[in-house]
Amino acid sequence: MLWRALRWLLFRFDPETIHHLAVVALRALGWRPVARRLRRRPRPALEVEALGLRFAHPLGLAAGFDKGEVVAPGLFALGFSHVEIGTLTPRPQPGNDRPRLFRLPEHRALLNRMGFNNGGAEACAARLARLAPEDRPGVVGVNVGRNKVTPNERAEEDYLACIDRLHPFADYLVVNISSPNTPGLRQLQERAALERLLGACAARARALATPRPLLVKLAPDLSDEALDEAVDVALAAGAAGIVATNTTLQRPGAVASHPRAGEAGGLSGAPLAPLARRAIRRIHARAGARLPVVGVGGVMTGADVYDRVRSGATLVQAYTGYIYGGPTFVRDALRDLEALLRRDGFSRLSDAVGADVRATGR
Repeated sequence: MLWRALRWLLFRFDPETIHHLAVVALRALGWRPVARRLRRRPRPALEVEALGLRFAHPLGLAAGFDKGEVVAPGLFALGFSHVEIGTLTPRPQPGNDRPRLFRLPEHRALLNRMGFNNGGAEACAARLARLAPEDRPGVVGVNVGRNKVTPNERAEEDYLACIDRLHPFADYLVVNISSPNTPGLRQLQERAALERLLGACAARARALATPRPLLVKLAPDLSDEALDEAVDVALAAGAAGIVATNTTLQRPGAVASHPRAGEAGGLSGAPLAPLARRAIRRIHARAGARLPVVGVGGVMTGADVYDRVRSGATLVQAYTGYIYGGPTFVRDALRDLEALLRRDGFSRLSDAVGADVRATGR
C-alpha cells in the first residue's frame, strides 16, 4: 500500500525526472555497507546455470534502465540476479527529442522513443572499471548498438568497437538490432545483414583473450518465418543465446484506443506479454537447449516469470514490471515463483524450462 501511494505521487511527475531521482537513490543503495545489509538469502531451487555463468535466480533487469550510469550495485541490492547495461553506442548521443517516454498506467505499460541516449562506450567503461568485485555480486551484461548517424552498411564497425571497449567489464554481451527508435536498425534483422553482423560479432567475442557469450536481441514484431530465420542464423553464427523480445510497434487490444497510442515508439509492459510469449515458445521449439532464451516483455509478476520459463526461457528480465512494482518487485516475484514451482511439483527451476512447449509440441 505504501508503494502504491508513493507511485501515485511519482507518476504525477515527468518520467525522465523520476528516472534521474531513481538513479540517485540506487547509488545510495549500492553503497557497500547498505548493499551488504540488503543481500537476499540464497534460493537453491531457483539457481540457474546458463551462458557458462551462474545466476542466483532467473530474474534480471532488462537493458534500457541503466543507460551507462552503472547503478548495478544498487540494483543487485534490490535482488536482481543480473543487470543488463545499455544500449551503449561507441560515441555519446543525446537520443531523440523530448518528450520521449510516456506512462500508460491503466494498461501497466510504457511507451518510449528514447533513441539509445547514452554517454558512449568510453564513459561507461570508465564507470565499470571503478566497480570492485564486491560491487558485482551478480552477473553484469552489456547491450550494444550503433550510433544513429552510422549507416547500416557500417554498423558492424560500431558493434565491434563497443565489444572491444566494453568486453573486459561484461560477463556477457548483447547485440541490439531490434530497437524501433533508431531509424533503419531493425533492417539488420534481415537474413543477409544479420548473417554478416552477427557472424562478425560472435567471431570477435570468441576471439577475445577471455571469450564472452554473445546474444542477439530480437523484435516481437517479426513474422514466424523471419523469427525462424533469425534463430537459424544465430545458431550458424555461434551465438550463445537470444533475448526475446524488445518493445513492439503494435498497439494491441485496448491500448489502440489510448490517447497516447499514436505516439511513435515502442510499447512495453503487460500488453506486450502475448507477443513475447509467442516468440519465446517459437525460439525454444526450434532451437531447444542449443540456444538459451532470455525472456523479456510483459513480466509484471512472479506468475509472469514462471510463464516465460514454462514457455522456454532459461532467464527472464523485467523493466516495466520493476517500474510499476517498485523496490519489492524482485522479492515479491521470487516468492510467488517458488510457490508456483512447488505447486507444480518442480524441485528445480531448470526442470520447468519449456514445460509448455514439451506439453504441446510448439
